[in-house]
Amino acid sequence: MQGTVDGFSYGLVTPVASFLMACLGGALGLRCTTRSLRHRDSFKAGWLVLGATSIGTGIWTMHFIAMMGFSVQQAPVDYDRPITFASLGVAILMVGIGILIVGYRGATALTLVTGGTITGLGIATMHYLGMAGMRLHGRVEYDTATVALSVVIAVVAATTALWAAVSVHGFLASLGASLVMGVAVSGMHYTAMAAVSVHLNGAGAPGAATASATSLLLPMLIGPAVFLILAAVVVMFDPLLVMGDPEWRRTPARAVHRPGVPAPRHVPTHYGEPANRSARPARRTSGRATRRAAAVHGVHRSQDW
Repeated sequence: MQGTVDGFSYGLVTPVASFLMACLGGALGLRCTTRSLRHRDSFKAGWLVLGATSIGTGIWTMHFIAMMGFSVQQAPVDYDRPITFASLGVAILMVGIGILIVGYRGATALTLVTGGTITGLGIATMHYLGMAGMRLHGRVEYDTATVALSVVIAVVAATTALWAAVSVHGFLASLGASLVMGVAVSGMHYTAMAAVSVHLNGAGAPGAATASATSLLLPMLIGPAVFLILAAVVVMFDPLLVMGDPEWRRTPARAVHRPGVPAPRHVPTHYGEPANRSARPARRTSGRATRRAAAVHGVHRSQDW
């Protein structure tokens, strides 16, 4: 028996909410990756891990918010918790591998393609592993061509996101990149869902599917959503993450004269000599050499007059 599949049981509520979560996770991940690439400090690995966790959590949360609107009219839908949380771990792990490749190997064409491919395959694996955790009285089948298209979209979206992390500067440009990433991830999800068909073993109670899926998924989404909010707070308190690399960090700072402190003297450079004369080793002169230099200096002063 062919089941009647509905991916928009709540109308536009679940697509819009899932899109916003994908944008939030993408924005946090992009800014954290940018922070680690432009400032090679001791917290580089921490920023990369935070970026990978943000992107993986955002995509996973987006997927299951969208799945709250998925229903089969003739049968209730349930989810296996271990497999559902395993899909979250796979998303974070594979996205982390892709980001670490770019973060530590540099933003070359090879690393972007390699990291984007691994990250995109991680996104696709997360999606289909999450679908494998779906339980209903029947079997789920997929159209092969549509599945392949969804994987291609995931790889292209991940590669574009990594490129944006190393190329996009400023808050508005990063916001635009996160919106594009949200569109790409949402497009990948609903393309993959278009490949789904359900063959039921028996009839069930109409309307029970939506209530069952929502009551199970909603508590599971609280933790990842709280993490994304906390990560957003971290970004808000780091101006380099929000505004990018400001101009005053790329230009040498001018010396500021404080009252009561002698201003530094500028020593000009003559005939290619270094301005910092104190860096050269001091030479010890005898008293005769000192008197000779003073006499020559006096002759020069008399000639000037």
